[in-house]
Amino acid sequence: MTPPSTPVAAAPAPAAAAPVPEPVSPVAVLGKSVVVKGEIYSQQDLMIDGEVEGLVEAKGHRLTVGPNGKLQTKGVKAREVVVMGKMNGSVEATDKVFIRKDAQLVGDVQTAGIVIEDGAYFKGGIDIRRGPVNGKDSNGKEK
Repeated sequence: MTPPSTPVAAAPAPAAAAPVPEPVSPVAVLGKSVVVKGEIYSQQDLMIDGEVEGLVEAKGHRLTVGPNGKLQTKGVKAREVVVMGKMNGSVEATDKVFIRKDAQLVGDVQTAGIVIEDGAYFKGGIDIRRGPVNGKDSNGKEK
């Protein structure tokens, strides 16, 4: 006679590898109580939620004008520009410009792409540049 068999637990399925989080680039923040008059050059993403009067460059990075932000400038240069507050001045973005709902942008824009949400105010010219972006030509092929 054979002894009664005992149930054997199935081996647990191998756990899926946890996704590796993307490295988060630090963001420099000028809070809503900050007032700057002069030039700002940033080597990282920049968030302006206060008042700035002057040139702002964040080449290769994102510049965000927060909902409380007021930017009076002759020019802004960045990879991406996101406007949620008020901005007067020209914008040069290598990738894209986003003008969010309730934002105001008065000035000319040079960029590869632009998004203007319903409810946003924009007054100025738009120059869409189809040059090389991120090492690719205008057809999306690697250079």
